[in-house]
Amino acid sequence: MTQNEKSIPVIIVGGGQAGLSMSWYLCREKVEHIVFEAKTACHSWDDERWDNFCLVTPNWQCELPGHPYKGKDPHGFMVKQEIIDYVKGFVASFNPPLREHTAVTSITRHEGGGYRVVAGGETWHAKHVVIASGAYQDAVIPGYASAIDPAIHQVHSQDYRNAAQLPEGAVLVVGSGQSGAQIVEDLFLEKRKVHLCVGSAPRVSRFYRGRDVVDWLADMHFYDLTVDNHPLRDGARDKTNHYVTGRNGGHDLDLRLFAKEGVGLHGTLETIRDEVAHFAPDLTENLDDADRTNADIKKSIDAYIAREGITAPTEAPYVPVWEPDGSNTPLDLKAAGITSILWCIGFRPDYRWIDVPVFNGANKPVWHRGVTDAPGFYFLGLPWLHTWGSGRFSGVSRDAAWLASQITGKDVPVA
Repeated sequence: MTQNEKSIPVIIVGGGQAGLSMSWYLCREKVEHIVFEAKTACHSWDDERWDNFCLVTPNWQCELPGHPYKGKDPHGFMVKQEIIDYVKGFVASFNPPLREHTAVTSITRHEGGGYRVVAGGETWHAKHVVIASGAYQDAVIPGYASAIDPAIHQVHSQDYRNAAQLPEGAVLVVGSGQSGAQIVEDLFLEKRKVHLCVGSAPRVSRFYRGRDVVDWLADMHFYDLTVDNHPLRDGARDKTNHYVTGRNGGHDLDLRLFAKEGVGLHGTLETIRDEVAHFAPDLTENLDDADRTNADIKKSIDAYIAREGITAPTEAPYVPVWEPDGSNTPLDLKAAGITSILWCIGFRPDYRWIDVPVFNGANKPVWHRGVTDAPGFYFLGLPWLHTWGSGRFSGVSRDAAWLASQITGKDVPVA
């Protein structure tokens, strides 16, 4: 170890809910550690969400260690400021060794064992390193976006706040996952003309047979299903989340209903050339697939209700309220009055600062329950790290407790 190198048993990279959950368990187990956060503990909720953002899972699923939701609306959906307050309350509940505004710029193997971590200009040595920086570092925007007329305003979903920040005129939203579908509704409620490029994201009903679908799935132990037992195995990590909303108490997001009420629906965006958008001929297929997924979830709930002998109200099958006409006409952006494009096509992780052999040929980290083949090197807070809830408030505590047991060598019970 060099003269100016500091040593500590455990370093956690990332001070969001995952890294803080890890810190909570290590604090409880009295393991010395430090948490490095490039910005602030709440920055992703505060800086990368639109004004009307809210959770799509009910509040009762917010179960950070030692800090479950204790509000008056367990079946409601926290809005942006409530989420920020919830996370800040978690931080205040145990005062973690958190260093905000301290970016980790390099992690390498240490010649004496363990890892050398450069953070905020300082060099540290740690036997254990937990990467809890998330999977959403680099916003995805296609290369051809740079050739679009600069008069058309472009913004990624992480930078969208409200309709007022966009110039007057119609908006093209690209991507129909959770963010895209919710932002379409946000713009539509502000009486903006919206066009949506519909991708392959599935949908789910908010309520079914008298209850929130999440409540049914929880009783069915869906959220305890591990990735090892998922029909898609590791492929579950690549699946887009179902679109639904918790806004105003929660309701379905039905893209067909949007279309019936004036939103322009198009297939997957293939390219924009000379300010003309070209689409894949898959709009009907994508809408049908989304509905089919929703119907399959309902069938699984029906089967559970029948199997358990539960008394629940019946519900008529969904009937599509709108159908595409089969055309696939390119869209002239200027002729359609489009002055803004909102890119809602996701993120890519950025692990270029990690020089440790834990990645596969596609440069994706390889782990089992967050444990890699590199001794003492872990990942936490990623989608389907172990279960559906791994990247969310509902399941990250269980994952953090497991990794704490790997670090301490003893059983660490889940809080």
